[in-house]
Amino acid sequence: MARRTLSGSRAVITGASSGIGEELARQLSAEGVRLVLVARRAARLEQLCAELAAHGGTAHFVAGDITAPEVRQAALDAAQERLGGLDILVNNAGIGAIGPFATADPIRLTRIMEVNFLAPAELIRAALPLLGRGTRPLIVNVGSVLGHRAVPKKSEYCASKFALHGFSDALRAELCQEGIDVLLVSPSTTQSEFFESVIERQGELPWLKAGSAPAPRVARQAIRAMRRGRHEIILTPGGKLLVWLDRLMPAVINRLVARFG
Repeated sequence: MARRTLSGSRAVITGASSGIGEELARQLSAEGVRLVLVARRAARLEQLCAELAAHGGTAHFVAGDITAPEVRQAALDAAQERLGGLDILVNNAGIGAIGPFATADPIRLTRIMEVNFLAPAELIRAALPLLGRGTRPLIVNVGSVLGHRAVPKKSEYCASKFALHGFSDALRAELCQEGIDVLLVSPSTTQSEFFESVIERQGELPWLKAGSAPAPRVARQAIRAMRRGRHEIILTPGGKLLVWLDRLMPAVINRLVARFG
């Protein structure tokens, strides 16, 4: 991946009504990127689009569940009809759950995999023709440090992010000859509504009290990586430490995670 200029690009962002997606919309719009925003909450999206327009930006929205094929197609149609095409696709929408796998409602696994992995994969599949005609096209998949090292009580979430990680690596190799880049962004815990909107909660995660990164900072680092042509970024020192310790001392990390995770 080579360096790119973002101004004038056309982007679709999923999960844009809060958290990282909302901040990516604000900061990309400030860079001169024209946007189609996707999320379930229409009122939030409408308000955000009005805010961006007031600052001179261009943003349209599609409200709906990203797991629905018709919503994904509507987002791509909006990019073609309102923006004239697509250069950047940001797969940011995600959900989670907290609790042991053994006692979880089976629908928990299905729903998390649908939102966090299957919907991004199918949105990419549908977007490839548009991206192929774009300028310096880029796919940005927002994963997680838990797509590098899994922890207990988030087994389904970890599985979905591991899947997105592997998929991103494979897709990057497949698409390089077509000039379509793939960036995997792996945040640690982020200050957002994520943990207030988990689909099931059985117990708590002690390590959540260790602190979390502000969403604007996460968005800023992701955009810097987009500009610089990075393939993958792990966003926090703690996340990087966890990944490297897992690679260098997996047995030690396994014991620590089993005891304190």
